[in-house]
Amino acid sequence: MSPANIFSLHLVLGYVAWFLCFRTYLWPWLRSIDPVDAQRVIATLHSFRFFGLVFIVPGVVGMGLPAHFTSFAAYGDLATGVLALLALLAFRARAVFLPLVVAFNVVGTVDLLVDYFHAVHADLPAVAGELGAAYVIPILYVPLLAITHVAAFVLLVRPATRPAQTHAGA
Repeated sequence: MSPANIFSLHLVLGYVAWFLCFRTYLWPWLRSIDPVDAQRVIATLHSFRFFGLVFIVPGVVGMGLPAHFTSFAAYGDLATGVLALLALLAFRARAVFLPLVVAFNVVGTVDLLVDYFHAVHADLPAVAGELGAAYVIPILYVPLLAITHVAAFVLLVRPATRPAQTHAGA
């Protein structure tokens, strides 16, 4: 099997595995807690997106990756991560927290979509070995990020529902 086919298979299976995990374990829990707390959980995950800067660190990735892919991916992740960190810092100020949640999700989603566009344009699967240690980012991390962006938008637009509470003696 060619490296390009292996990369593509890894990517698809990364989405399938994360979707199954998310649907079974994370989504029921996120829906059962306060929607603002659920957004806080998602923001915490995305606050680590500063890690995407590895795409522009020589020696971590190879020189064969196109700059239009690596630069946009690195700085898009950084911007998303900083916005998520700002949201976390503003958690107690709901009037600031929620707009920052919207901001990091919009920026992060656009980042991922443009990264996919650049990856297709650059035929990233054909040069996947140039990702070096960063290979795990599109395979393991990006699928979870994409799924949680969708979840964040769903949580933002759906009405808040509280889980049924049981009272002793009721």
